[in-house]
Amino acid sequence: MDAFAEHSEMLAFMTSDGALAYRDTGEGQPLVLLHAGFFDHSMWDEQIRAFAPHYRVIAPDARGHGASSNATRPFRPADDLAALLRRLDVGPAVLVGVSMGGGTAVDAALEHPELVRAVVVSGVGTSEPYFEDPWSLEVLGEQNRALAAGDIEGWLNGHVRFAAGPHRSPGDVAADVANRLRAMASGTISKHTAGEPDHRVPVPQTWRRAASIDVPVLAINGALDASDHLAMAERLVHAVPDGRAVSVENTAHFPHMERPAEFNALLADFLETLPHPGPQGDPMRCST
Repeated sequence: MDAFAEHSEMLAFMTSDGALAYRDTGEGQPLVLLHAGFFDHSMWDEQIRAFAPHYRVIAPDARGHGASSNATRPFRPADDLAALLRRLDVGPAVLVGVSMGGGTAVDAALEHPELVRAVVVSGVGTSEPYFEDPWSLEVLGEQNRALAAGDIEGWLNGHVRFAAGPHRSPGDVAADVANRLRAMASGTISKHTAGEPDHRVPVPQTWRRAASIDVPVLAINGALDASDHLAMAERLVHAVPDGRAVSVENTAHFPHMERPAEFNALLADFLETLPHPGPQGDPMRCST
């Protein structure tokens, strides 16, 4: 269990293919925070602090990320999430995900709807992203070339560029946010080796199936995010029966880190609109 030594508040869920790490704090209706690809649960630190007084906040490290074990066989992130929620005997839960985490939230709503009360995404549509904007393709291409060449610093720079978005320079991202992103991504990439197989199994036809998601869906986007990310989020909220989008000004791909108070207020307002959850009563509003 050495992998968890530095994560004093982390718990471990043992699966047939290693351990999945997660934080579980607070009491009340379950609020699950799902991080972006190559990062870990700590990108939600401000949300955990803000919402734990009123909700049971669960923030896992996805398989292969943070303190969770790497995959050695095929898996689906939404199935890992479902197994964790069932193990904890929680649900239906509100799933909040940024980028990859948002895709996992949508996948869970499609594959395990009984566990999902509502979905909040940021900078993503479904787990089947597509990129057409020249800026996005340029940054992704640079990251891929850097990683192939073993240039980890160049690869990390790409994450900060996405944090800035196409309308700002990386220097416009606050140093503490950029440093946190670099530290998380560096920790995750160090767990993997060149040429390691990607064992993730995609959930099929997510865009076609999105119309079947019958829970409320909110997109909280950074107003300065890449056009691809914004377009995918808009497509999702228009595909589902009950969807809408809001924006956080002066942020790009990680509004919850750059402007946590604004993000938290939008999330708290959305939580208040959800149908009565049952005998535990209405969730309390989170102060930000």
